[in-house]
Amino acid sequence: MLLDAEQSQLVLVDYQTRLMPAIFEGPLVLANALRLAQAARVLEIPVWGTEQNPSKLGENPVELRSLCRRTLSKMQFSGVEEGLGEWLRPPAAPVTGNARSLPKHLQKSVAAGPERNAVVIAGCEAHVCLLQTALDLLEDEFEVWVVTDACSSRTERNRDAAFDRLAGAGAELLTTEMVVFEWLRSAEHPAFKAVQALIK
Repeated sequence: MLLDAEQSQLVLVDYQTRLMPAIFEGPLVLANALRLAQAARVLEIPVWGTEQNPSKLGENPVELRSLCRRTLSKMQFSGVEEGLGEWLRPPAAPVTGNARSLPKHLQKSVAAGPERNAVVIAGCEAHVCLLQTALDLLEDEFEVWVVTDACSSRTERNRDAAFDRLAGAGAELLTTEMVVFEWLRSAEHPAFKAVQALIK
């Protein structure tokens, strides 16, 4: 199964200024997160961010934050525990029209907008905030796609243990380039050259 750009959202977890210097391969991981966010912006894919205890760990870098629709400040390790799920799955719009035409239990609510059930997620630390957020998203019946080269932890072992657990739980593991080229699907895509330039 390939990623579908029209069904995707991107979540960037805790690339915070005071955390990143301690992260294994931190500069590469952050560079890939920026590539993902820039490609998503070009392709009109919603981008969301999270920050763990920003008063202690700082905010996400300005260039990353500016590409996010919203950034969730959180104290729980899982962003879902603090409301991220509501951002990713907007509430249904109230029923309009003649309320007497059908009994209430037979009325169907109308979705607020097109549902994007594929959550592409990347971030730090892979074995804590990213893992717990991704597992909660799986539990909430989202498709979860973890971008391995845009994720890390303070140690390589912790990062790899997170990937093993996520794969076992049903998340798809992929790389930045896999995401971008699956979103595009073709060299004939109108945004191909703009997005390809981000990878080169």
